[in-house]
Amino acid sequence: MTLSRQCSRAACPRPAAGTLTYVYSDSTVVLGPLATYAEPHAYDLCDEHATRLTAPRGWDVVRLAIDQPAPASHDDLVAIAEAVRARPSAATDSERTADLPTTARREPASVTETGRRGHLRVLRDRD
Repeated sequence: MTLSRQCSRAACPRPAAGTLTYVYSDSTVVLGPLATYAEPHAYDLCDEHATRLTAPRGWDVVRLAIDQPAPASHDDLVAIAEAVRARPSAATDSERTADLPTTARREPASVTETGRRGHLRVLRDRD
């Protein structure tokens, strides 16, 4: 018996057609073909929700053809991620920072990072 994956959106009964992932370090949303395996940090979307996808303000959206098969190996996935990171940007770092929400701006000199776990950081005021 073959089970197809369902759209991750609440109450959507349609079958998944593409996989959505976030590259937080690059403020990028990547929508591509349905991943081979369900991943805990990826979201499977049906055709309708994939088409209507919008990203948070200041984020880029990279849409790969979802009618193509998923990359065959880990190396292919890494190559896609590297291509997203290497793409040229028209905005300078200061222009990008001005568009970011307050929580994503660089910390003032009075704050120091004391720890890190994944993409989360522990910040403390300097005494």
